[in-house]
Amino acid sequence: AASDVYKRQVMFVAQKGELKFRSHAVRAGDKHRLLHTGKLRREQAAKAAQDAKMKWFREARFGIFFNFGLYSYYGGIWKGQVKMPNRCSEWMMIAAKAPVAEYAAAAAKFNPEGFDADAWIRAVRDSGARYVVFDAKHHDGFALFKTEASDFNIVDATPFKRDIVAEIAAACRRYDIKFGIYYSQNLDWHHPGGGGGGWDPAQKGRIEDYLDKVCIPQLRELLTKYGKVDILWYDISIGTRISQEYAERIDRMVRELQPEMIINNRLRRGIPYDIQTPENFVPATGIPGVDWETCLTFNHSWGFSATDHDWKSARDVTHRLCDIVSKGGNLLLNLGPDAYGLIPR
Repeated sequence: AASDVYKRQVMFVAQKGELKFRSHAVRAGDKHRLLHTGKLRREQAAKAAQDAKMKWFREARFGIFFNFGLYSYYGGIWKGQVKMPNRCSEWMMIAAKAPVAEYAAAAAKFNPEGFDADAWIRAVRDSGARYVVFDAKHHDGFALFKTEASDFNIVDATPFKRDIVAEIAAACRRYDIKFGIYYSQNLDWHHPGGGGGGWDPAQKGRIEDYLDKVCIPQLRELLTKYGKVDILWYDISIGTRISQEYAERIDRMVRELQPEMIINNRLRRGIPYDIQTPENFVPATGIPGVDWETCLTFNHSWGFSATDHDWKSARDVTHRLCDIVSKGGNLLLNLGPDAYGLIPR
């Protein structure tokens, strides 16, 4: 009898343990399902937020890229010689190995009196384009806006003394055109420590000093002084000297300042982005699952070239626009105004 009681106790304990095990298993399964559901909801919310941010861009399909700066004064010619690597006039300074001070001296004569922000943006609107990306600072380090980080800017260094970024931003609002900013964060051939230099002792310096004293302060100015910025267009991520740590710091700052801003893929490899930017070519099958934009020159140069008059025809541009849109992308068509601020015709 005692043996039977013992057996019954063992069986009861075993059954109780099984029930307890099953109870744990059910709770563990519930927890797994809850975690999966929570993750799924977060992913769905993130996708909905991204879709909302990208909605205007996906509908726009066509934008205009303005490359304009001190390099427009030179037009790709240095001391009577054409200096345009890959037929790009804005790279003249590095092609000619122009001394920093000598190149910068042209600022005292740079006076684009023909510049009219309303005329530029009205032409954008009339073309059917829905957004603009404007070159606030290119690789030569010259800023087209008033900046406290450097006196090498259009307000302090030229007789023009007007903030062109401010005027473009205001005109975009008047004509209901989305406003984007191009900024060369990696290459800067003027400021000490900026990337890409090395032929002039004036360029020597630490990249960290350039980032802390020029790049980051200027990006903060651009994203706080001109209202809503719809696109931030970095350039040259390949071979960048900007460390992962600094790139992440820059990325956090710009996203905090302009949370709805679309950002391209050229800050540094490994940094999150919203759009890919193939240059002067159209991917054969588009880029499935990714928002993208082909930037395309109207002739062969981004900046104004005094010698390149090989313009694409209206038929060619229309064909490329249709090709790009049919593959799910946008066309960002470049215009390089001349030294007087006029769009070549």
